[in-house]
Amino acid sequence: MGALLNVSSSPHVRCKLTTQKIMLAVIIALLPATIFGILNFGPYSLVLVLVTIGTCVLTEYVFNLVLKRKQTVNDLSAVVTGLLLALNFPSTLPWYLAIVGGFFAIFFVKMVFGGLGQNFMNPALAARCFMVISFAGYMTNFPLDAMGRATPLTRLKAGEGVDVFKMFIGNTSGTIGETSVIAILIGAIILLALGIIDITIPGMYILTFSIFILLFGKHGFDMHFLTAHLCGGGLMLGAFFMATDYVTSPITTKGRIIYGAILGILTGLFRIYGASAEGVSFAIIFSNLLVPLIDKISMPLPFGYNKPKKEGKANE
Repeated sequence: MGALLNVSSSPHVRCKLTTQKIMLAVIIALLPATIFGILNFGPYSLVLVLVTIGTCVLTEYVFNLVLKRKQTVNDLSAVVTGLLLALNFPSTLPWYLAIVGGFFAIFFVKMVFGGLGQNFMNPALAARCFMVISFAGYMTNFPLDAMGRATPLTRLKAGEGVDVFKMFIGNTSGTIGETSVIAILIGAIILLALGIIDITIPGMYILTFSIFILLFGKHGFDMHFLTAHLCGGGLMLGAFFMATDYVTSPITTKGRIIYGAILGILTGLFRIYGASAEGVSFAIIFSNLLVPLIDKISMPLPFGYNKPKKEGKANE
């Protein structure tokens, strides 16, 4: 009879989902955007994807080996970090800089802080921000589209017109994985259908951003301008695949709503009033830093616990 008992400390909730299965689902969901990016920008894009993923996996493996820690590369989180980072690279980036970015993401943002579950910001986006600051020329060297023009967001910033349908399909310039909204949405539907993510964060992010653009975008209620901003840059990729990162997003539903609203406001501020045409990466990174505070103010009180009254009111 004793063999049938498995005594452990709470919580006693059991789930068949493992970290490896979750990461595998994310990888599968990213395949449409990855495949489209490779077809759109050429075979060198595949080289960047493989080099970045390989660097991330190797860095984590060597780190654990040197410090004699349990190997964690089998959980596939390093693969997801490498893939997301590569999808945020322009297809013209030199391969050796992809190595720099992959190493920074895993070593400085993930492993130094204790590995998966301990990092305080999204490793892929932290590495992208580092790369943008350190190698701005390479990270903003996007291939021109068929008409010889820059990215749609850059043209919007300059007051030029854009083709929203081409942006939705992905026939535009940009980073490897951000151009095709339809490919990203296919992946998002996969994650939502499997229950890997819920709609709270991306939904609130997109809603708040849309309201900000309509109110402060200097184009009034121009739906073409709004749709172009929604389809342009890394908004959709960031909203569904990076803002929803389990480790760096709030725990509670209320917290996720606040988090999504902050993301939308910051992205709008960076895009409309900032020097750059983009703003998703920095918005998510800054919001990651606010997550401990958001969790603190949004965490419900335990059952039976009364918030202590202020001393003045207690004496009345």
